[in-house]
Amino acid sequence: MATWATLPGSKAGAHGFGSFWLRLARLVGPGQRRPYVLFVLPALAIIAAVIIFPWFFTLFMSVHDWKITQSRSFVGLDNYAQLFGDERFQWALLRTLYYTLLAVLAPLILGTLAALVFHRKFPLRGFLRGVFILPMMATPVAVALVWTMMFHPQLGVLNYLLSLVGIPPQLWVFDPGTVIPSLVLVETWQWTPLVMLIVLGGLAALPTEPYEAAQLDGASAWQTFWRITFPMVLPFLMVAAIIRTIDAVKAFDIIFVISQGGPGTASETLNIFLYLQAFAFYNIGYASAVVVVFFALIIALSLALLYVRQRSKWSP
Repeated sequence: MATWATLPGSKAGAHGFGSFWLRLARLVGPGQRRPYVLFVLPALAIIAAVIIFPWFFTLFMSVHDWKITQSRSFVGLDNYAQLFGDERFQWALLRTLYYTLLAVLAPLILGTLAALVFHRKFPLRGFLRGVFILPMMATPVAVALVWTMMFHPQLGVLNYLLSLVGIPPQLWVFDPGTVIPSLVLVETWQWTPLVMLIVLGGLAALPTEPYEAAQLDGASAWQTFWRITFPMVLPFLMVAAIIRTIDAVKAFDIIFVISQGGPGTASETLNIFLYLQAFAFYNIGYASAVVVVFFALIIALSLALLYVRQRSKWSP
């Protein structure tokens, strides 16, 4: 039986890496291995049921012509070929990328500015921080319902506020040209506080020595920010960009509640396109192919951002 003296880290057991694995094999012998495996099996079963099986079943459905009202038939990669030849899918993909770009850049810029403001000491700073992060605590559907009323061309408060400064009323989500920027406005209002919290944590961890040296050299506020603060806080910005990109590219609830992909198909992103194919047209096989391509897009964007984050690491 293994004792404390034979465990790694003790003097008697410090005989090299190979001897450690030999003692570990003796400690967890054939008679003792089985109970540990039994503890792991429930977690493995849950992972297989919740993650692994749905993905394999989605891949299985994507290579079949499968409609709810008809029997399935194997079609191989025909669904994928039809997908990339579908002009509606192509436009949905472009709208998704456009929406994601705006929904990432706007919170990053505004969240960084808010973090710089709240990093300074001033009266009621803690209270105002708490007020600022309130939007991210609301559920997206509730937020969407409130903003739907605010976007109303005649009764909405946004057009009333514009009228106070002499700007004519806007159609907001009822105009194909402004529907996506209007939806991004909702996304920005709700998730700018998240970026602010991430950047604020980065600012709190920065060393003070570079700022003292910059002050002695007579650097301006802009030079201090651009040459010191921004390079050191860039890794935190990349973390926020990764989180926002993954969240924005799969946005569904706000878009569906406010515009349902309209007017027409002006705000039909990949998620809305997928929803319609699966639950409006009951084309399960085609929708499964959209899911596979959608997942590959998210993985590609995440890997690209992770690569940029690795390159953006600051070193003194």
